[in-house]
Amino acid sequence: QEDVDIPSRRVLITGATGLLGRAVFKEFNENNWNAVGCGYRRAQPRFEQINLLDSVAVHDIIHEFQPHVIVHCAAERRPDVVESQPDAASQLNVAASGNLAKEAVGVGAFLIYISTDYVFDGTSPPYKETDIPNPLNLYGKTKLEGEKAVLENNEDAAVLRIPVLYGEVERLEESAVTVMFDKVQFSNKSANMDHWQQRFPTNVKDVATVCRQLAEKRMLDPSVKGTFHWSSNEQMTKYEMACAIADAFNLPSSHLRPITDCPVVGALRPRNAQLDCSKLEMLGIGQRTPFRAGIKESLWPFLVDKRWRQTVFH
Repeated sequence: QEDVDIPSRRVLITGATGLLGRAVFKEFNENNWNAVGCGYRRAQPRFEQINLLDSVAVHDIIHEFQPHVIVHCAAERRPDVVESQPDAASQLNVAASGNLAKEAVGVGAFLIYISTDYVFDGTSPPYKETDIPNPLNLYGKTKLEGEKAVLENNEDAAVLRIPVLYGEVERLEESAVTVMFDKVQFSNKSANMDHWQQRFPTNVKDVATVCRQLAEKRMLDPSVKGTFHWSSNEQMTKYEMACAIADAFNLPSSHLRPITDCPVVGALRPRNAQLDCSKLEMLGIGQRTPFRAGIKESLWPFLVDKRWRQTVFH
């Protein structure tokens, strides 16, 4: 006699404490899925605390919960941290991902592994899923190895490559997009902004919706698997994002200085790793929040000048 479980569709989300994971958890939770999130450092009290490198703990939670879908958001995604801590990054991005893929097979769960546009070198965009990856930095390499580990251990899994993300952050440093807000707001000193690398800032809510749509499509059609791309279609450098942020909040942008040279410090970045998203679009999957609307919603709690807030929101 099985307990009647409402809602009966179960999803397990790794990295549920992170920027993307929180959005994915919320999206499934609000759309009639029974969602369990797990995290590590910031897990309690809301989420299960699991060290993904502990294969016994991973096995136990998956066998206890018996998810239909696992969305694997946990990763070391800061390229400069990966360069400085390569072993730890490889453990999380590659070894833990391969193990999760194996465990998913054990319970018949559909695994969605979140990957990155940084698997490409950025020399010939836009990139289709069939294009040959050539990561420039160790982060891109570990994520590509993670993709391989997932698909080798689980041929029915999906890989979802996405670009730079932003959304409702707990701290501005949580996203490479929102972290610029202070430089935008404090216009009394000039700020250098990268105007070389072409980015496609994508709202985590949109990625979360894509994950849910992909999962729901898979429940109906077992041929939904393999590699997919999702991205916004607004191309912007960090300088252009900063100007758009300034514009959205009616702040000055004359103190922002565009730097058009290739950056010389830190991990190498691809110039333009634009993702072609037509494969998901053909499946009728996708959602895109306009950058100005999404960034305003994400950043207004961090506005220093509260008077502006009152005029806009009251």
